[in-house]
Amino acid sequence: MLQYPLQNLEGFRMNMLLKKVVVGAALASSLLMGANTARADLLADIKAKGEIVIGTEARFTPFEFMENGKIVGYSTDLLEVIMKDMPGVKVKRMDIPFQGILPGLSAKKFDYIVTSVTATKERNEHYALSVPVADATVAMLVRADSPFAKPEDLSGKTVGCQTGSAQIKAIDLLAEKLGGKNKIKVKEYVAFDEAYADLAAGRLDGVAQSYPNLADVIKRRPGVFKILTPPFGPKVYFTWVGRNDADSASLAAFFDDGLRKLIASGKMAELQQKWFGFTMEIPTELPTPVQ
Repeated sequence: MLQYPLQNLEGFRMNMLLKKVVVGAALASSLLMGANTARADLLADIKAKGEIVIGTEARFTPFEFMENGKIVGYSTDLLEVIMKDMPGVKVKRMDIPFQGILPGLSAKKFDYIVTSVTATKERNEHYALSVPVADATVAMLVRADSPFAKPEDLSGKTVGCQTGSAQIKAIDLLAEKLGGKNKIKVKEYVAFDEAYADLAAGRLDGVAQSYPNLADVIKRRPGVFKILTPPFGPKVYFTWVGRNDADSASLAAFFDDGLRKLIASGKMAELQQKWFGFTMEIPTELPTPVQ
């Protein structure tokens, strides 16, 4: 029978014990990481915290704008109805310039975007775009005394638009239809209100914006502007936006379900009549953007 020195036997036992401890710790860590991954859910976190942070560009009348220090408008009314299905959760809204709204969502500065974001092919590939909230087809606003009768009459003219907006693409398509991008000069602004002011002052020939927004401008400033018909560019929609990851999927589904309920109940049409003076036919699924 082999005999081992006592110190070697004790060392062997210590090494085996250490190996068991290391393996056990690794297993526990793996199980814990798996459990955390399984529990990672933004909607559940929001409910547990009792607060949701919403990103908004509050300079987009009548969808989202400031009034008496509060963010109001069509989207605010939609949001208030939907959030009734998340009782006990406080809504914190952050007013962000449009150019920072999507980067801010990606950087997790807020949980979800409730502002009017035009659905595009690129945005649909990188974000979770919601069920449509409004028609976003682009039209042309000009001064009421201008000689223009249709969007094509703006050939060789200067048109205002918001930096980073999908409406710029619509202007480019119109210009290409007229013979090339240089057929229409685009002047970009941080917010559309600045473009409307320059148009009224004669520093622009037109402003390209979604038809629902322009209808509100006409209502607020009668006799100053007119809308050229028909709208130009492809049929597009405004959406809200969530992050396109597994953690955010349940929150995106919550808002989609809420918007579908508003469409089915007629509440969305009622709020459109309130804020725009007319209703829009809105699908319950976002059509795949073509541009």
